[in-house]
Amino acid sequence: MTELPKTMRAVALDAFGGIDDLEVKTVPVPNVGPEEVLIRVESIGVGVWDPFEISGGFHDLGMAEKPAFPYVPGSECAGTVVAAGERATRFAPGDQVYVLTLGNAKGGSYAEHVVVNQDQVAKIPSGIDMRAAGATLVDAITALRGLDDTLALRAGESVMVFGASGGVGHFAVQLAKRMGARVFAVASRQDGVELAMRIGADAVVDGREPGVARAARDFAPEGLDAALVTAGGEAANRALEAVRDGGRIAYPNGVMPVPQPRPGIEIQSFDALPDLHSIEKLNHIIATDSFQVAIGQTFPLEHASDALRAASKHHIGKIVMTPR
Repeated sequence: MTELPKTMRAVALDAFGGIDDLEVKTVPVPNVGPEEVLIRVESIGVGVWDPFEISGGFHDLGMAEKPAFPYVPGSECAGTVVAAGERATRFAPGDQVYVLTLGNAKGGSYAEHVVVNQDQVAKIPSGIDMRAAGATLVDAITALRGLDDTLALRAGESVMVFGASGGVGHFAVQLAKRMGARVFAVASRQDGVELAMRIGADAVVDGREPGVARAARDFAPEGLDAALVTAGGEAANRALEAVRDGGRIAYPNGVMPVPQPRPGIEIQSFDALPDLHSIEKLNHIIATDSFQVAIGQTFPLEHASDALRAASKHHIGKIVMTPR
């Protein structure tokens, strides 16, 4: 039997603070419980919300368990199963998986290993590699939940994806197309416009340029049926003028400022933590069709602060870290 690792390198906080306080330390690998799996991390997704976790924001809101320090942050990763508890029968050593670690009691993804309940784990579907998988689960499920559960998007409808070149947005463009919708993408800068075009949007505009609402009305003369908004602000509010009366708007909780459409339009916020049903649905979509995961930059774990700074600035797709 292979001996399990006893220690690991991880970004470990002795107290909540800012991203400039991050450093890699050697900490114990958590014990594996009966329904848990131990995973050797190979790719780490950097979330735009990670600085909020590092500051203690999720705990202040009661969205995570009482922290135990040293505290390892991070919300998602991908890797290889090293060991499985006696009741974690869905996985075996050697399985390649992607993992949700946000609020995980035994530590987040900014580490060489994670221990999580098997319900937070899914096998990586064919169609994406390990590096891409580490940056997929949270944002892709957010896009799926917004389009499917909240907007109830139907084939033949027109939908705006605002923030189409970001993490959630570039997944939303691809998922909306696979639902049979016509997609009007609002991206950021020329590289973002090129990405949205490459992944199949029917029309793309740069959200920093004037005339977005006019271009949307040209795309859907009777008004857009729906919009998924992944970034707030005046540009988003102006773009939402193109949504028809009676149309629907959805945005993930955490988008600030909150979108402000005109009266007569339904607007809903939503949370998007994955569950087994949504993960299985996402896996089916990825495995049966070409699906692109855009990686903007890759950083080593020792440069976690730099990775988070990059995620707060203009970039396309997702930022990734590697622990080795």
